[in-house]
Amino acid sequence: MKPLDTLELVTLAALWGASFLFMKMGAGDFGPVALTALRVGLASLTLLPILLWRRHGAVMLRHWRAIALVGIVNSAIPFVAYTYAALSINAGLSSVFNATTPLWGALIAWAWLGDQLTRWRVLGLAIGFAGVAWLVWDKTGFNAQPLMSGVSDNTGIAVLACLGATLCYGIGANCTKRYLAGVPPRAVAAGSQISASIALALPAWWLWPSVPPRSSSWAWIGVLGIVCTGLAYLMYFRLIANIGPARATAVTFVIPIFGVLWGGLFLGETVSTVMLGACGVIVVGTALATGLVAPRLR
Repeated sequence: MKPLDTLELVTLAALWGASFLFMKMGAGDFGPVALTALRVGLASLTLLPILLWRRHGAVMLRHWRAIALVGIVNSAIPFVAYTYAALSINAGLSSVFNATTPLWGALIAWAWLGDQLTRWRVLGLAIGFAGVAWLVWDKTGFNAQPLMSGVSDNTGIAVLACLGATLCYGIGANCTKRYLAGVPPRAVAAGSQISASIALALPAWWLWPSVPPRSSSWAWIGVLGIVCTGLAYLMYFRLIANIGPARATAVTFVIPIFGVLWGGLFLGETVSTVMLGACGVIVVGTALATGLVAPRLR
């Protein structure tokens, strides 16, 4: 991998790690649905001119059903779920759960598309989900007496929202592989954000906050939609073209590092030993489950 590609991979991880920070900072003022609608709307406005410049608009329209499905499953639903989780848990923890995306992707690809799972990949799935169970057990207070752990009642639902979001990411990735193979990535990126914007327009109008959001929250949404979503998608698909999808997905391993870092620097979030340990277990399991690391037995 060229040094420029490595730099772009790390930059992408930093941007996607920062998205959890901006969701946390804007969720209270906008709410999950309105914030997500603005996010995907700004991403659409960023990607649409590039789509038209590349003359991929006709391709997007030809595959609009599959692209709309991917937009709802891969953007609208998980973005709302993560923003809802941001109301109850910190940004660093949400980013750690994001590392489970390849686990769901591998499991769904095996169950739906018939992808083969070697013994090492099965072991990776077991290790990865064990790390998730460890983290969930600690963060939801299951290891303490009821109402004595200091954990809010919404924490468990927030954790489930994060896991539901990564499950949607896994479904979206396999839908893309199944129905959109060969479609230009820019058409998929722009079309998915446009379809997510359309799907969330009416719910966002209905659930628009009664109290006007602060100007600072508008600024966070602007960065989240334009930079962390629109431009980040362009970087991601550029990496897929340059280094291949297998290496590009390695960004998933780096996102929690930046998610925890930004949360600590800008929000004063603390990182527990359990959180670091569980993150390490999840990353090791994911590396095995996705075949990124494939030890050989004698």
